[in-house]
Amino acid sequence: MEQVNEITRIIALTMGAAWAAGINLYAAIATLGILSVTGNMTLPPDLQVLANPIVISAACLMFAVEFIADKMPGVDTGWDTIHTFIRIPAGALLAAGAVGELNPAVSLAAALLGGTLAAGTHGMKAGSRLLINTSPEPLTNWTASIVEDIMVIGGIWAAVNHPWLFFVLMAIFILLMIWLLPKLWRGIKMLAAKIKALFTPRQASPPLNREDSGITE
Repeated sequence: MEQVNEITRIIALTMGAAWAAGINLYAAIATLGILSVTGNMTLPPDLQVLANPIVISAACLMFAVEFIADKMPGVDTGWDTIHTFIRIPAGALLAAGAVGELNPAVSLAAALLGGTLAAGTHGMKAGSRLLINTSPEPLTNWTASIVEDIMVIGGIWAAVNHPWLFFVLMAIFILLMIWLLPKLWRGIKMLAAKIKALFTPRQASPPLNREDSGITE
């Protein structure tokens, strides 16, 4: 029974770390590190570096920067674009580190699944925020950002303390993501088409010749 609980905990931590990294990497690292140093969890050997005070301080600093940038329409989209190349590989590394040194094949599988999960959550976050930015009012942007931060911290806490609850919530989130991502993609394509139309000069209609106008001598 103890072995089953340990495997459950490892799977939950693997999925939770990768999922959270795709939304807010710095909040995920800071939360894991703080939970470890406060004795609320024991990090796997490959992730114990996250409990280093220097790592926690750097993660908290970058979380503060992202907290501000993520609430500025336009800036948040630029920030998400840059972090496409950071969150996804970081999610893969966190997932691989969560399984420890069980087996190289298991670590590779965890990295692949973790990277895919991080890519999905990152795409959902970045796509939804891009569409939200089409609204001129800032309230929706602020609300979405704060909800995302709460989700990351609460999700990791649930993965560490209540793995089965986390699995249920994760299953619901994945179903929502599968349903929402195609809609977000269509919305982004429509937005891109509208932006292109704004910057595309309209061609003047050619003058009618005498035959086309129906004028006869």
